[in-house]
Formats: sequence, C-alpha cells, structure tokens
Amino acid sequence: MSRESGSAPSEREGRTALVTGASSGIGHAFSERLATDGYRLILVARRAERLEALAKSFAERFGPGFEVFPADLNRPEELRAVEDRIASEPTLELVVNNAGFGTVGRFAELDPDGEEAEIRLNVLALVRLARAGLPGMIARGRGGVINVSSMAGFSPSPYMATYAATKAFVTTFTEGLAGELAGTGVKVQALCPGFTRTEFQEVAGANTEMLPSFAWQEADDVVEASLSGLARGDVVVVPGRANQAVAAMTSALPRSWTRRVLGAAMKRSLPEGE
Repeated sequence: MSRESGSAPSEREGRTALVTGASSGIGHAFSERLATDGYRLILVARRAERLEALAKSFAERFGPGFEVFPADLNRPEELRAVEDRIASEPTLELVVNNAGFGTVGRFAELDPDGEEAEIRLNVLALVRLARAGLPGMIARGRGGVINVSSMAGFSPSPYMATYAATKAFVTTFTEGLAGELAGTGVKVQALCPGFTRTEFQEVAGANTEMLPSFAWQEADDVVEASLSGLARGDVVVVPGRANQAVAAMTSALPRSWTRRVLGAAMKRSLPEGE
C-alpha cells in the first residue's frame, strides 16, 4: 500500500513522523515543516495523487525519505494497515493525528451515515492510531503525539453539534493521556486551532463570508504554535492571542449563554436556503 519516494540512503532515517490528512490544510503544513526540520515522513491521506505529488515535491527539494501511504481511515482494513505501519516503525518520533472533517447543518436533517463517519474519523481513528504509536515510544523513552482538536471543542455548538462533540472528546482524551504519560519521555498535545485558511470550511459546507479577515490564521502559523508548544510540553495549545482570549472567555461564561451566542452565529453560517 505504501511506497518510498526515492531509493538512495536517507539521512532522515534517525527520526520518523507520520501525518494523517497530509495532502491538504494543516496536515500539509505539518508535512512541509517536518520535512524542513529533517524528519523522514510517512504521508497518509485518502487522495493518492495528491500524496504522490507532495512526496515528489519533497524528494526534489530535500532528497529521499518520504513514504506515501494512501488510506481511507474510515475503512477498518485500511485503518488497521496504518496502525500496523505505526507499530512496526522503530524510528517513529511523532504521530500527527490531523485527519478529520466537520458537518454543518441541523442535526435532524443531516445524513446519519455522514455523522457516523465523522465520529469514526475524528474519534475512533485518532484513538486507534495514538494507541498504535504509544507502546513503542514509551519503550524508547521519547516521542510525541499531536491530536488536532479545535476551538469548537471548548463549548457546545448548535448546527455543528457532532463536530464540536468529537473535538471535545479529542481534547479531553489527550489531557487524560498526558497524565498517564508523565515521566515516560513521551509528550501528547491537543492542538486547538480556530478559523484556519484550509479546505475545511468548504468541505463542511459552511458560509464564512461574514467572518472578518483578522479572525483567520494561516496553517503555517498553527503548526509553528503546535511544535513550539510540544517542545515546551504544553498539553493544550490554542494558536493565536485572539483565540486564546476567546477560549478563556468561553470557559468563564455559563454554557447556556455560549450555546445561545454560538447558535445564533452558526445559524448565519448555514448554506443559503437552510
């Protein structure tokens, strides 16, 4: 299923990172940064042609050391193949659980199969891939897992109820792991970005025209905040001061209030006609 881009010996063999959702958005930015930092990469995403193009670009710029691993993590057999690849890699230093998607709309009107797929990818696949990587990292006494969560996980979100709930799970799950892993040399992080310029909103079907430009971050800035936070041992990372202020305010206000405010805001983001 996977193949290496290039065949010459690689100076990157000392440390390996696996990135899911590597072909676009924050996953692409992580891949770019980690390639620049000298990691050997295992690039995981559904779209093989995008992965091939990405690995070819990296090989031309950085030399060999980039493995393409096309996989749909909502398919049990393909998820298991990625788990096996993670568990068998002796130089694995980092797993970036970035793959995920969101849906926008009235829950009672959304496709239930799509909502289940969202839970499976955002929660189940993330849990299984973290579990696959941790035993080896613990045995080696080093490594890290970055679970990409969201600002949406800090409060209930009408019209995006399933997505917000999955991200609340990711953040709480990661914080629990951090307590278990204290003293092992292995770090975990819940990365909680806000609005980021990626394909996410388009795929989710959200109308973002009403958002001002200052509300957005670039994916590269999100990755920089994540990796800097991981080096410090920060368990929950919220990139950007504006997002940090919103997160602090959200946690201090009654959930009934945030539910009403977010509900009104999210209703405006529904596609026209809904």
